Amino acid sequence: MKQTAIGVIGGSGLYDMEELTEVRQVSLDTPFGTPSDVYITGLLDGVKMVFLPRHGRGHRLLPSEVPYRANIHGMKQLGVERIISVSAVGSMREQIVPGHIVVPDQFFDRTQGKRDASFFGEGIVGHVQFADPVCCDLSRVLAESARRVGATVHEGGTYLCIEGPNFSTRAESKIYRSWGVDIIGMTNIPEARLAREAEICYGTVALATDYDCWHEGHDDVSVEAVVAIIKQNVATARQLIRESVRNLASARSCACSEALRYAIMTAPEAIPAATRTNLGLLLDKYL
Repeated sequence: MKQTAIGVIGGSGLYDMEELTEVRQVSLDTPFGTPSDVYITGLLDGVKMVFLPRHGRGHRLLPSEVPYRANIHGMKQLGVERIISVSAVGSMREQIVPGHIVVPDQFFDRTQGKRDASFFGEGIVGHVQFADPVCCDLSRVLAESARRVGATVHEGGTYLCIEGPNFSTRAESKIYRSWGVDIIGMTNIPEARLAREAEICYGTVALATDYDCWHEGHDDVSVEAVVAIIKQNVATARQLIRESVRNLASARSCACSEALRYAIMTAPEAIPAATRTNLGLLLDKYL
């Protein structure tokens, strides 16, 4: 078995990984609370996989209720080095047709401060580089894998993350389009930022389900429409994940694995003992 662990965070419609063997459930506690659900671990073609349903089984958690810090810290506890985020999104571009897949390379944060967005605080200050918020190596493999399994994929683009849980107003949708964003969703921030702080590679497989409410020639977004497209896309997403696992090198060569090396501003002796303990998994190699 390759000595690496790949995490999958499943969004709307993807609540398990049926392809895994040697499956077991792992319940974890973290310094940042309880994760969304138990982690499902197993092997996929000989590679260790860790799966977590972002909203919990049965889709119980609103986007603003997802315990993002606990979820990412739990992945780190289980040895995950790469996270594939699977997310349903609305399309803000004519050419991104519902049913297509987008592998974005940028995020625009329009959440409203209701989410715990960083591991830092409580006596420690850190600033990670986030100009390029996804792992370029992982994202490239995800896009290539999508093409190999026959999906129509758009490589690159900006994911606008809103608070939710309501969909956009028509005015908001039109303004967002004028900003040049490509897709809209509710969950990848702060998830991507926390993954960077945890030195985990992060890439998004965004499943376009609708045209939000800006497109005059299509019905406005609804849960019914989203679920119908998701059912079509989940099988493709599973194939894409399997293909990606086959094509990811066991060793990472990107900068994600050292994102914290120069990020800590606080003098080690000034960090409170409890905070240092809580962040030990992330910081001990540097402090």
